[in-house]
Amino acid sequence: LPADIWAPCNSLALGADEIEFDIRLTKDHKLIVSHDDDLERISDGNGNVLVQNKVNNKDWHGWNFPGGHVEKGEYVTPSVIREIQEETGLTVEKPCLCGIKEFHKLKDGKRYIVFLYKADKFSGELKSSSEGEIFWYPLSELMKSDKLIDGFGEMLSVFTDENISEVFYERTAEEIKTVFM
Repeated sequence: LPADIWAPCNSLALGADEIEFDIRLTKDHKLIVSHDDDLERISDGNGNVLVQNKVNNKDWHGWNFPGGHVEKGEYVTPSVIREIQEETGLTVEKPCLCGIKEFHKLKDGKRYIVFLYKADKFSGELKSSSEGEIFWYPLSELMKSDKLIDGFGEMLSVFTDENISEVFYERTAEEIKTVFM
């Protein structure tokens, strides 16, 4: 398993000036960034990934990757670098877009686009933030956990399967169908 970090980075609420994202980092200075309302995945080269136990939202909490919002006037990639530093203490270099996740919120009908990024270098010392506790966890065991945030498994597929670059959800009157492209 290559030593790198994965994280969902920068989701965009169309019609609003807000974007969110996540990243994945490794101990040997590799990074992958992705997005889905604050998600990030980082690997240490020994089969472990960096996970965040989200605690700042009572309606959306659990294990996820670090991430955040794009500030008004800010560009997506620089926001990925900033948010990862704020939530993990690590500074990533040259994150590269690797895929997207899309969904519509039922509450307000807004469309969200989550940008998923990868990077292969980072520096700094790992530390938790007010967003949640940061810790290493075996990737091979991650999907078995009952502590994962909703939609985590689908998002993770974009990072782990070279044939998938997008995941979205189609709603019908009877069901929600997950679609991979």
